[in-house]
Amino acid sequence: MNSEKTDRMCQMAELPVPEVLIRMSLPMMISFFIQAMYNIVDSIFVARISENAFTAVSLAFPMQQIVTAIAVGTATGVSAVWSRYMGMGKRENASAAIRTMTTMGLLFTALFLFLGLFASRPLFRLQTDVQEIGEMGTVYLAINWCFSCGTIFGKYYERLLVSAGRSVLSMAAMASGAIFNLIFDPLLIFGIGPFPELGIAGAAYATVGGQIFAVLVAIALNRKYNPAVRQDMLRPGFSLSAAGDILRVGLPSIITMGLSSLTSFFINQILLVYSTTATAVYGIWMKLQNFCYMPTYGLNNGIVPILSYNYGIRRTDRVNQTMRLAVWGSAALMCLLLVILELVPQGILTLFSAGEQMREIGLACLRVCVISLPFGAASMVLSTSMQALDHSRYAMLINILRQCALLIFCFFALSLLTHNLKWVWLAVPVTELVTFAVSMELNRRFRRRLFPSSGEDLK
Repeated sequence: MNSEKTDRMCQMAELPVPEVLIRMSLPMMISFFIQAMYNIVDSIFVARISENAFTAVSLAFPMQQIVTAIAVGTATGVSAVWSRYMGMGKRENASAAIRTMTTMGLLFTALFLFLGLFASRPLFRLQTDVQEIGEMGTVYLAINWCFSCGTIFGKYYERLLVSAGRSVLSMAAMASGAIFNLIFDPLLIFGIGPFPELGIAGAAYATVGGQIFAVLVAIALNRKYNPAVRQDMLRPGFSLSAAGDILRVGLPSIITMGLSSLTSFFINQILLVYSTTATAVYGIWMKLQNFCYMPTYGLNNGIVPILSYNYGIRRTDRVNQTMRLAVWGSAALMCLLLVILELVPQGILTLFSAGEQMREIGLACLRVCVISLPFGAASMVLSTSMQALDHSRYAMLINILRQCALLIFCFFALSLLTHNLKWVWLAVPVTELVTFAVSMELNRRFRRRLFPSSGEDLK
């Protein structure tokens, strides 16, 4: 390993924690913001086709996120495992993890190609009997699943750059895909200039095209600026122990996001009792929530290698300080966003070409749901920290509560008890508040077990 690489890894153990946290996380926050922006812009363009088109994309979103769940989970696992082995000086084990990641990515790509070809239409038939929504949704989902390689390998190679201390380059790779999508979205949806008018299929092609372009950029950047993985990143291989290490860290994220997709499916069924417009509004909230949490996602990407590396060299003090800064910093930022969003819900709905009914339902939804943001962000950081520090079972419990069991229960119970859509939206903040309380208790328990002599807590 060359001296530059050694210096970059040592920064995680030697620089002041606030400085290394900013260096590792800020570029990721910016890149995730850009990525979320093009997701929202994509939805805004689709909403201009018709409300049914937007509803189709909203119903496809949970199933589309299954790919992201697997990609993010395994990428998180690789990032933590690779950083830990590098911190311990076990170069062979780190190399095996990278090659195993490549093989896993190819297998996942083949799986979603099959699902895109044969499962998209049956899944939409389960959700709606409105033919136009079903047809458009099938097309959109099939394209995203068949070309899932962009999402899967994009997350892998971008995370390798972060783990090597090259967060700015990871940001550049993600931004390149976002810019591609922003350019081609209107061109392919509306048929501007020499491009054909493809409608909702154009939105899907612009999205997967941007993802694949970002992969190519990330590969080039890793080969040029990340010599520690240059020989391994494009060589498939498989190590059972490496796969086990990756999944032990990443499985909570996979299950969490996978359950979140399943949750959205069930919540959409509850909301369809009221109207298809209610599901479209929930789709707006999901996009907005995803956008707001992007700084937290970026922060989580940054803290995983910091925590894993310092845990590997037993720097308890830096682990504690990193967690405190991440939790309270993310919560403070979400409080700021909460205030801003409470002031502009009308403007947000206008962006999505909301009609009178959507505007009425949407105002009630957004004003209630944004209250959840600070609690959700803090729970997410605690969950990611537990994953990075070998307490994945705690992280899994938090994530199952937050994004599945408790959320579905609250939506179902409030709908059953009130039969009033305005009250049903309370399910979101109630879930996040309860989950935050559980997260803090689990945090105290796992820190006593992990660092019994440190005596520190998140105060």
